[in-house]
Amino acid sequence: MPIKVALIGNPNVGKSTLFNRLTGLKQRIGNYPGTTVDKRIGKLTIHGQDVLLYDFPGTYSLYPKSADEEVVFDILSNPNHPDFPDKVFVIGHPLRLKRSLLLFRQVQDLGIPVKFVMNMMDQAEKSGKVLNKTVLESYTASGIIYSNARTGEGVNELKESILNDFPIKESAFHVPVIYANAIHDIKVTFGIDHDYLAYQYAAQPKVGHLSKDQEANLKIIEDQYSLVPARLQVAETIQRYQEIEKIVSNVMSAHTQEDDSITDKLDRVLTHPFWGYLIFFGLLFLAFQAIYTWAEVPMDFIDSTFAYLQNQARDLLGDGPLPSLITDGIIPGIGGVVIFVPQITILIFFLLLFEETGYMSRVVFLMDKWMRPFGLNGKSVVPLMSGAACAIPGIMAARNIENVKERLITVLVTPLMTCSARLPVYAILIALVIPSKKIYGIDLQGLVLMGLYILGLVAALVFAFVFKKFLKSHYKSYLIMEMPDYHMPHWRNLFLGLWEKVSAFIFGAGRIILAVSVILWVLSSWGPTDNFRNAEEIVAVQTMENNWTAQEAAHHLESQKLEYSALGHIGKAIEPVFRPLGYDWKISIGVLSSFAAREVFVGTMATIYSIGSDTEEETQIVQRMRNEELSDGTKVFNLATGASLLLFYAFAMQCVSTLAIVKKETGTWKWPLVQLVFMSATAYIAAFIVYQLLK
Repeated sequence: MPIKVALIGNPNVGKSTLFNRLTGLKQRIGNYPGTTVDKRIGKLTIHGQDVLLYDFPGTYSLYPKSADEEVVFDILSNPNHPDFPDKVFVIGHPLRLKRSLLLFRQVQDLGIPVKFVMNMMDQAEKSGKVLNKTVLESYTASGIIYSNARTGEGVNELKESILNDFPIKESAFHVPVIYANAIHDIKVTFGIDHDYLAYQYAAQPKVGHLSKDQEANLKIIEDQYSLVPARLQVAETIQRYQEIEKIVSNVMSAHTQEDDSITDKLDRVLTHPFWGYLIFFGLLFLAFQAIYTWAEVPMDFIDSTFAYLQNQARDLLGDGPLPSLITDGIIPGIGGVVIFVPQITILIFFLLLFEETGYMSRVVFLMDKWMRPFGLNGKSVVPLMSGAACAIPGIMAARNIENVKERLITVLVTPLMTCSARLPVYAILIALVIPSKKIYGIDLQGLVLMGLYILGLVAALVFAFVFKKFLKSHYKSYLIMEMPDYHMPHWRNLFLGLWEKVSAFIFGAGRIILAVSVILWVLSSWGPTDNFRNAEEIVAVQTMENNWTAQEAAHHLESQKLEYSALGHIGKAIEPVFRPLGYDWKISIGVLSSFAAREVFVGTMATIYSIGSDTEEETQIVQRMRNEELSDGTKVFNLATGASLLLFYAFAMQCVSTLAIVKKETGTWKWPLVQLVFMSATAYIAAFIVYQLLK
């Protein structure tokens, strides 16, 4: 049986960096049972012993302020939980020793085998702080491991210690006399041995693993003794800090300290009321320019590679239904999305870079006063910016917003931010209708892309303001947060996060696109009328009448079969709905297929426009779409249609997974349905207006 070991600690103590240092790529992401909270598990083998290492969500104490923090108490208070650890490492920070020791003492008093790990020791040295290790080790009674996750110092010692016995110390917490009888009754009722665990039952607003009957029994005891959870929490916190204050005064001493740290100097500029915003928007501008300029070479390589694969597959497999499925369905469908991986990678890289350096917290601080008029606060910036990668983790990040109204508004408007699934759609449409040129050295296509990201943000703020007027809150919120020190990014951490997010996009989108590509191929390979079945004879007659070349005849045969296929009939059936927006039946199919996931639009277009092609140039989706014409000779993808599509995809709710996660986070289908209606209506109206103005 593998040993289950948990890493627990305050936010910004290097816990996840230590986790990545120990596990590398041998980790998986899931969810804790009954929640949408990320569960990060890594696998280790130490001297033949298998170990499961858990990276628990960051928390300041066992009293949760968010859904992520609730998970920590729910697991540690329930030995029957499938993720209950055999051993725990509490990760501390020398400059935040009081909070670190508070959490350590709470975990220790639960009777769980625990060791204290003092991480980031270099931070103490830089700030001129000296630790009295003897006093600290005597207080923790656990044996302390000193580490630096960024350099790897102490990591091997930590790994080796997993196989050793962890001390279990008798609880040092003294139950206040006023609560003694209540705690005794809780111990008897629930069969609990530890005073402190029984105290936690009384002090927690909710104990997640209790049954309905057990909750009722606990409520009876609380009513009998007039227990108020908040009062018990305050009583414990005061007692803890009175004890910890004495220890820290003996453990920590100042040696020499700089008057002004690097973090202070940087904050004067990066949080400046003028320069701070200028630098922030400058960094965003750089990111969007990089998405086009840096990604050009790898995108060309991927494009030519999939074109080569399609031609080789066609030559190798020959004709027939199965070869056609592979060459005309699967390869172009997957290739149509993979080609945009370089752009998505660059976008996520910049977001992770902001987080790794500590800059993201400054963005939260800067934007707080601008968010509040719209019913949001500075913490809403993290979900909104995370939404630029994917709305799902963005919505989940909103759990850290304490105010219920602000959290709900953030959840509702985050899908309006331009996510990585929109990026392939934007990239292909911008390439179709926006010239590839530079104006004063600025890439025009990159400028338009940045404009679409700004449009998403503006739309999110406008709808947030509207929701603010309809949703009521009974109390005012304030922004209280900890500013981590600036530091160089830990590249191992950054690239592990990059791999995690990009691979999730590739494999998540890939499964959907593969399924849709197969369905589209089947629908395009069969037709219900004689016009489809007799397409070759019809085109042969037309070829003789019009003296078409072999290439022209092949193109007309392809168009004839596609138009009269089952797919063509579906497209023409829904075309009247989208015709006011400037979309023909082919585009209508793409829009309809992408309601499950918006990135499917690119795969659908790639499949539709690759059917019947047999040259490398024709496998290039953008070129084929650019050459598409209506019966009157006008281009299908003109400026009016392109702008209409861009606005439609900017506003439309086209992600079933996002709707599901909103339902999970809000606990009702009401708000996902509200999202679907207001975003779809906005998308249709905006696309209609811009097409009618530009056509």
